[in-house]
Amino acid sequence: MDDTIRVPAPGEAVETVDVRPVDRREQRSLYAAQAHIHPKLARGRYRRLKWAVMAVTLAIYYLTPWLRWDRGPNAPDQAVLVDFPGRRFYFFFIEIWPQEVYYLTGLLILAAVALFLITSLAGRVWCGYTCPQTVWTDLFIAIERLVEGDRNARIRLDRAPWGATKIARKLVKHAAWLVIAVATGGAWVFYFADAPTLAGRLVHLDAPSVAYVFIAILASTTYLLGGLAREQVCIYMCPWPRIQGAMLDEESLVVTYHPERGEPRGPHRQGESWDGRGHCIDCNQCVAVCPMGIDIRNGQQLECITCALCIDACDEVMDKVGLPRGLIAYDTLANMERRSQGGKAELRLVRPRTVFYIAIIAVVGLAMLTALVTRPTLGLNVLHDRNPLYVRLADGSIRDGYTVKVLNKRHDERRYRLSVNGPPGIRIAVVGQDEPGGALVVPPDTLRSFRVFVTAPRGVLKERTVPLSFTITDLADGSTAGEDTSLHGPAR
Repeated sequence: MDDTIRVPAPGEAVETVDVRPVDRREQRSLYAAQAHIHPKLARGRYRRLKWAVMAVTLAIYYLTPWLRWDRGPNAPDQAVLVDFPGRRFYFFFIEIWPQEVYYLTGLLILAAVALFLITSLAGRVWCGYTCPQTVWTDLFIAIERLVEGDRNARIRLDRAPWGATKIARKLVKHAAWLVIAVATGGAWVFYFADAPTLAGRLVHLDAPSVAYVFIAILASTTYLLGGLAREQVCIYMCPWPRIQGAMLDEESLVVTYHPERGEPRGPHRQGESWDGRGHCIDCNQCVAVCPMGIDIRNGQQLECITCALCIDACDEVMDKVGLPRGLIAYDTLANMERRSQGGKAELRLVRPRTVFYIAIIAVVGLAMLTALVTRPTLGLNVLHDRNPLYVRLADGSIRDGYTVKVLNKRHDERRYRLSVNGPPGIRIAVVGQDEPGGALVVPPDTLRSFRVFVTAPRGVLKERTVPLSFTITDLADGSTAGEDTSLHGPAR
């Protein structure tokens, strides 16, 4: 590198550099203070739909642990139960064992691809209607509105000085939020234990400490995220707004403002002509009802959760001024382009990406259904001893040791016969056999291990390792399960 200082020639322009220290106070802050949003109550078909979805989803969450399902005398009767001590997951008539974790993998794949499909068809309707953050935030806002009033009343209350009325209303609101939050945490732990039993123990303060810990954690997060953070979770914490960009295309239905009809906007008085102006009267009702506090008239935005409450608000205003509804509506960017060129709007649900998502859902769903229908109730696992691989007995015969694990997925005790298929003359012996005649007894819903020895006569083994097959047969119904392994001996 040349470190010499070049002296400018006579008449040559000299570039000047401002080397004064930067005043950090003049720089714009990278962080914006949270502007508290007071959503106004919207009225219309989408608001009613959101009420219905909220009621259904909350009912499913809170009531499911209390549903009963008869599985027999030796199984829990809770319809949906994650039984960690018993290492089972019960879902109505389905019972999932730890070795069947692939069902969970399949469900996660189905849920992810279904979310991709829904987003490609109708935008972020998951976020606007069924996301837990949206559901609980809607519930918390409804409680806030019930205690403090609608938008204008809440704004006035927040701006008012602290007094007895304001303190009382704030305390009532936050107390109600805490009750909902605790109920949310309590409902969650009921999925991991018998709900009536655990509820009684929680009331009498003799439940396991881990139950109280998880209720406290879930209650605090529900209160924080649903009551205080609200839209901040969707904007800054959730990754889905960023991911959805790859799921959407020009044919996806999204909440859209139609500027060709609405502009130029401006206030309107009764009796004035609509000639030379747009239908948007700039009333800002679409902004007032938005739980994210955005203006849909500014186009597609990351914060929009496609809840469609702005459609309800705008349609109500259009009814009042005597104009057609639909200034804000579900539409596609492609349709807006078609109309601008004089074309006709159309809805294209069948597209390459939607067909691809549906194909994945069909393949994975069919594979899971086939595996579920054909899943066996009897399992066998055979482990050969590692050290020593074999033992030479006094008469010259070779004996190998095995750990045989028999899985009984039925809810009653079963008896099985164990047999082997291999070189001629081999003998099988089960250590501590329960019953004479070779029957192995396995309790209901149990994986039981047996110690088994297989002995081969002298001179039978022609190779160091020969194939060996174990078979377990249910003595009641004749169902079988088998596993291949090997019989080891000395090198010839």
